Amino acid sequence: LARHGPEAREALRQINLANCHPNARESFEQDFEYLERAERFQGIEFYLPFFYETPASPLDYLPPDGLLVVEDPLELSTVMDELDAQAQELVQELTCHGELPSGLPRPYFTPQEIRSLVAARPHLILSREGWETPTQTSKDIATAVPLLETLFTPAPVYSGQVKRLADDLHARTRTGARIVLVSRQAARLGEILADRQLAFQTGASLPSPEELSEAVALAVEGVETIVPQKREVLRAGITLIQGSLAEGWELDQSGSLTLPAERHKVGDVPTHILLLTDAEIFGHYKPEPRRRTPFVRRTVTPETFFFDFQPGDYVVHVEHGIGIFRGLVKLNLDGVENEYLQVDYAANDRLYVPVHQADRLSRYVSVDDKPPVIHRLGTADWSVVKRRAQHAVEEIARELLELYAAREITPGFAFAPDTPWQQELEAAFPYVETEDQLRAINQVKRDMEKPKPMDRLICGDVGYGKTEVALRAAFKAVMAGKQVALLVPTTVLAQQHYQTFSERLAPYPVVVEMLSRFRSRKEQEDILQRLREGKVDIVIGTHRLLQKDVRFKSLGLLIIDEEQRFGVSHKERLKKMRTEVDVLTLTATPIPRTLYMSLSGVRDMSTINTPPAERLPIKTTICPYDETLIRTAILRELNRGGQVYFVHNRVMGIEQIAQRLQKLVPEARIAIAHGQMPESQLERVMVDFVARKYDVLVCTSIIESGLDIPNVNTIIINQAHQFGLAQLYQLRGRVGRGAVRAYAYLLTPRNMEIGEAARKRLEAIAEASDLGAGLRIAMRDLEMRGAGEILGDRQHGHIAAVGFDLYTRLLAQAVRQLRNGRQLPQPEEDTLAYLEPLQEGVQISLPLQAYLPEDYVPDATLRLHLYRRMAGMLSLADVEAMAQELRDRFGELPPPVCNLLYQLRLKVLALESNVQSIGVEAGQILVRAEGLEHLNREALQRYVGGAVRVSRRQIWLPLHPDTSVWQAELERVLRLMHRMLHDPGR
Repeated sequence: LARHGPEAREALRQINLANCHPNARESFEQDFEYLERAERFQGIEFYLPFFYETPASPLDYLPPDGLLVVEDPLELSTVMDELDAQAQELVQELTCHGELPSGLPRPYFTPQEIRSLVAARPHLILSREGWETPTQTSKDIATAVPLLETLFTPAPVYSGQVKRLADDLHARTRTGARIVLVSRQAARLGEILADRQLAFQTGASLPSPEELSEAVALAVEGVETIVPQKREVLRAGITLIQGSLAEGWELDQSGSLTLPAERHKVGDVPTHILLLTDAEIFGHYKPEPRRRTPFVRRTVTPETFFFDFQPGDYVVHVEHGIGIFRGLVKLNLDGVENEYLQVDYAANDRLYVPVHQADRLSRYVSVDDKPPVIHRLGTADWSVVKRRAQHAVEEIARELLELYAAREITPGFAFAPDTPWQQELEAAFPYVETEDQLRAINQVKRDMEKPKPMDRLICGDVGYGKTEVALRAAFKAVMAGKQVALLVPTTVLAQQHYQTFSERLAPYPVVVEMLSRFRSRKEQEDILQRLREGKVDIVIGTHRLLQKDVRFKSLGLLIIDEEQRFGVSHKERLKKMRTEVDVLTLTATPIPRTLYMSLSGVRDMSTINTPPAERLPIKTTICPYDETLIRTAILRELNRGGQVYFVHNRVMGIEQIAQRLQKLVPEARIAIAHGQMPESQLERVMVDFVARKYDVLVCTSIIESGLDIPNVNTIIINQAHQFGLAQLYQLRGRVGRGAVRAYAYLLTPRNMEIGEAARKRLEAIAEASDLGAGLRIAMRDLEMRGAGEILGDRQHGHIAAVGFDLYTRLLAQAVRQLRNGRQLPQPEEDTLAYLEPLQEGVQISLPLQAYLPEDYVPDATLRLHLYRRMAGMLSLADVEAMAQELRDRFGELPPPVCNLLYQLRLKVLALESNVQSIGVEAGQILVRAEGLEHLNREALQRYVGGAVRVSRRQIWLPLHPDTSVWQAELERVLRLMHRMLHDPGR
């Protein structure tokens, strides 16, 4: 209301509440207060017409002469009418219950209005029928519709049935058809065609999609002259090309289209073309990899894995100790206004941290709920505490490195390099691997080929591709004649992994079996016998795999999915197996002990931080139990062809919940699944749900681990306050596995106050809505439950004294120093990537307004998040990337933001040039730098000129009245120092 002026307020006050439900007035007054305070609330969309007189649609953002293509107007019209009916039904329900005043204008376009908006623009309808007569924008468009409908048909699908493919190609080539096979497995297809005595030619390279489309268009039009490369693709009986296309098609213009005789030359342009891709030949499609820009590895700052602190939180400053964060404040110092982070200490001491040093602060996480000791500024207390912690972590680091050294000399099996079948399997992966995923795969293979047991942790968020890493490792082990065991925490997940492995490995002589309660006693005995005889290559199972009667002929690889889900006795058995075979562990939320072991390299860790292409964050809503909301959420998902999980984590009463949902949404097909069901019934329900025979699965947390059904994109969690944080995160990760926006609803009791701990858990899961938040969830879970028993009680006091984050960074620093002293092998760069080594800060105090203005980034929490990201940047490339990101998100950079980025560039150059501080003294700019002792100062003085004075440890620059002059000169001096230190030859 503040933004839109008195007109909107007056229009709202004119709403007639006389004939409404008795509760409508109270509900409306509450909504009006929310609007006054500019706060969001449920149902805010119904008030949109009062704020925007002229409604806008996405079509308003298209160019006026842009062509709008409508694929299926009849289906689109049906869906619009259904949504409109549901919307009217929802408004009627809200009005009848007094939650909304009656007579409000519609906040959305009606189906007829949408049809009118489309009809008013140049558009093309890809169907013979439509809701309006298509606008004839040109003769080409007018003739394109019958061409598309009558000439092109979907290509036949063979799904790996190579005999049927070869027979069909034989028959088609005898009729003169032109066939083009585009595949990532062109070599394998060539062998198949040769075995079937089919003649073919190999294309030198795949034309671009634009070139191929043009060639086909010319063929359709009967153009006589075709570019030679395109003619070769179209003329050969069978052409085999290495490459990738989304899908194939069949073009038959014989008898269906009359072409001008003078333009059509029989034999030069075929009348029947068949294009087949991997989607039709093998039943899968793998898109081309995303175009990669030069990869600059950005150092991951601690704020990536620790939640941003809020006002009132305990924080740790590396140099000054533990205080209380009070928020962002504006201060005017020496006539220059800037933003600072305010931290309060004991005895009313107060510290203002410049925003470019926000990385010096981290959230305090301890081992228990006891409040920490707040330090005073300017005393030696913090230095003593930190020094004691440093001595303690050195002892721990030595013990860890001794474990590492012992692990280095343990003998193991060295697997052979990749086989051609391995390369073929990986080429058949229907998705594009992310860079992190490829790096993890290569690290696993490298470990397996070493003559020592592998013990590697793959840490990646839910749905980031950890299973594919495991599958490739398993296949590599089988190709070397070894057996593989995949250990999972639940029977449902075992069933899904069994299906995934069976489908992917079906073309190869690999025997995959499952050992769980889904198998009868007789089936289990048969599998165990074949395991002992070496007739089963890969066995997937629950903790049943750890029982004494399970014996392998030659176990080579053990894969553990979510190790923290297993009990103490199971882990002891796993610990023994680690000394004998290669072990690969998969997790989304690692436990603290695992993170510690990865610090030293005792356990190698690969992180997969990059989300798959087109993955979207899950929209999370926390609200009291509301049947109207539940019905709306389920219907919205069903209307877009999806499915829904409804999680109720009590077997008692789950059938009553399902019955209530059936009455609430009678059009939905509902099934029930929980761990106490008979094995055969549970298996059948899950199989039918995957096959889309049901719309809603009412279930317990049995779906929590690893279940991957891409069509399910809404999850409703009842009694969400009763779940643990990591459990909520895993449950939410069951949706949003594809390119569709997913929704998670966390329902709490309507008339019951939930506890403080439960409220914090729900707030944490809502805050961690961005992609790749698994490690941060683990850290937040650690914060709320305590970090005790990580490395024993003797470290308890040190962690409490300095906080978990700083303690961990001190340990990482000690491990690095000891490694360098003992010349031990260094771990991979991403093993320690989540913890940045401690560095001395650079003090920068310049007369510049350098901050994010409130009118540029209004949200204070977002500004703090950006400050912490920027402060942790350690390369000029990172700073430039941030500048581009700010332009894209918030618009052109105002002067204070340009100055902030300038200071960040100075900070990066100063850190790499041993500069301690940059400030103003005696009317000049003073640079204090230990690095000057290692430079040819005479040469530097000649480079910078007479106006700049270079001494043994200082550089003095004139403070020119024009700010841009001294800014350019200061940056030039630092760049010269950096170049002389790191490139002496220049």
